[in-house]
Amino acid sequence: MTSVIVNTYTHSVTYVADNILKSLKDIIRLSGLDPTSFVEDWEVNKRGIKTWLETRDLECVTLEIFDPKSDALIIRWDIDITYGWTEGDGNFWTDTEQLKYAIRKAGVAPSEARYRLIADTKAGRPDVLGWSSTSYRSTSGMVKQSLGATIEHSGLTANAGYWRR
Repeated sequence: MTSVIVNTYTHSVTYVADNILKSLKDIIRLSGLDPTSFVEDWEVNKRGIKTWLETRDLECVTLEIFDPKSDALIIRWDIDITYGWTEGDGNFWTDTEQLKYAIRKAGVAPSEARYRLIADTKAGRPDVLGWSSTSYRSTSGMVKQSLGATIEHSGLTANAGYWRR
């Protein structure tokens, strides 16, 4: 019985990690930015997100879109993680339409904008090759718009939102 639960949770982790990355790629692309560097770092990003979902240390995945000249934040996308996992019926979904609507509402980023991925984790989490410590850019003067749950697999949930001026 334990192996079934572990395999099911592993499946939930894989599904949520894959769909977080796909959602972030959509945000980058639909915001008018080039997703090439994000795609090139896919395996490193997936390894970190998946590892910290497995250990339940991942709290939030953030995509900062910023002005490279001033280093000021233009928009920030947060995907907060909720660990309500159950071994129930295997309910799973990704709300891509809600995300696409929010991206259109947020608007296209300036062509010179850059982006970076940040994973907010609990203290004591395992280190993952390719990831290092950093700090967030300021959200001062910005307002957070919550989208609610956008990815769900058996109670392991990713809730999206974005910060705007």
